[in-house]
Amino acid sequence: MRRRICILLIITTFISACSKDNAIEGEQPQSINKILNRQSTGSSAHDLLSDDNFTSMVIELVYVEGFEPTQSAIDNLLSFLDNRTFKPNGITIEKRSIPSPGKNIYTIEDVADIERDLREKFNTSNQIAVWALFIDGKSDKDVDNKVVLGTAYWNTSFVIYEDTVQSLSNSPFKPNRSTLESSVINHEFGHILGLTNLGSPMQSEHEDLEHPKHCNVESCLMHWTSESVTLISTMNSIPQLDAQCIADLRANGGK
Repeated sequence: MRRRICILLIITTFISACSKDNAIEGEQPQSINKILNRQSTGSSAHDLLSDDNFTSMVIELVYVEGFEPTQSAIDNLLSFLDNRTFKPNGITIEKRSIPSPGKNIYTIEDVADIERDLREKFNTSNQIAVWALFIDGKSDKDVDNKVVLGTAYWNTSFVIYEDTVQSLSNSPFKPNRSTLESSVINHEFGHILGLTNLGSPMQSEHEDLEHPKHCNVESCLMHWTSESVTLISTMNSIPQLDAQCIADLRANGGK
């Protein structure tokens, strides 16, 4: 299931929302089952949230040259995950750049193909791996006054359309770039953590039925209007999860 963050550019912005690991010396190389990282969005929520099966997490952050997310956004993601997941052996981010794939517009199939070609980190016996791609073009789902900022498309995969994010930040009447990046990144990670009603069962009824898989609390990070243009123009902080979304994560193994 694919979730997207979308922006209405008129008045409102809305969230529509085969390799082997390096072997330790003296050990046999571990075979990697890539299919485990190509499941439906939200299906690995419990494994990401808890330490039952994986005691650490690695995020493979890949960006097209010139489209690197800000360090503040990366730090904010780590803080978000530290507050919501149990990973006693730590969460690490491994960052690297890639040349441009040479497109201006990307379908989600294009994005998935890039991951298939370039992803290096996959789940191991005690570490769960996440792929985060920051791309230099726009989504093919951009239509008229609606643009897509990000999409969570597999159980441990999401893409941020950094070209679009940059065009909507760091100028008059637009938010600080790291604030907008953090809002989009954390929202997409919220989807692979199973929010809302996407793998982390709801403990109370709070899904917005008109905008499925989003929270109906207007101030919540997972609400579809949490990034309206009105809010973007004055945004000075990152939207947070509301109590109901936090309760869902805790019931599924998180903090």
